[in-house]
Amino acid sequence: MNVRIKFAKYGSLVYIGHLDVMRFFQKAMRRAGIPISYTGGYSPHQIMSFAQPLGLGMSSEGEYVDIQVYDTFSTEESVRRLNEVMTDGMRVLDYRELPEKAKGGMSVIAAADYMLWIDGREKLPEQAKALWEDFLNKPEILATKESKKGETTLDIKPHILDSKMEEDRLYLRVSTGSAINIKPDLVFRTFCETYPDQIEYPGNKLRIHRIDLYADDENGGFISLNDMGTVVPEGGRS
Repeated sequence: MNVRIKFAKYGSLVYIGHLDVMRFFQKAMRRAGIPISYTGGYSPHQIMSFAQPLGLGMSSEGEYVDIQVYDTFSTEESVRRLNEVMTDGMRVLDYRELPEKAKGGMSVIAAADYMLWIDGREKLPEQAKALWEDFLNKPEILATKESKKGETTLDIKPHILDSKMEEDRLYLRVSTGSAINIKPDLVFRTFCETYPDQIEYPGNKLRIHRIDLYADDENGGFISLNDMGTVVPEGGRS
């Protein structure tokens, strides 16, 4: 039986890396008594996979880890047990059973929602909203993306799937996954670099919060990874 756990990461834990998060959840499964399955062989390990590593310094309310279990408590009981062993800055939000042949979150993820703001500022620059509309109306938006193989230039406009700018927040939905992974800070940096005399990139004052992760749905839209599962009823399931 496959289960998807949704969790939040915030506070001082935004500065711990993905490997530390993995180790933390492995210990949490044992401490909470979650009946997680293990691989065979001489070095068995928990069957667990995370949907999308979160960038260092980012907070989130839409993180996911898929596990395989041989038995399970109800959603309510599992969430309670896990939160009893969580530390400050980590909280389990949901626990859902996946359909029998459902693919893992890592393989189906297609988009992500983010919220961005500038630390210490109650509002974005006055001209930001008008410039953002102009930015999105450009025929192409070329961004320089750095990787281990060097720098590449790509048009990120098709991958800015939705956006909304308010007085103090920018909300973004961008393409995310193994095929194309657009980071929200790349979008905002490119925006600032497009209008260097009017918008200054805030550097380490830029705050980013991941709201949710999505897969493609049957109707050409998106479905939250959480909505792909179903609540485990009281009494659990074997």
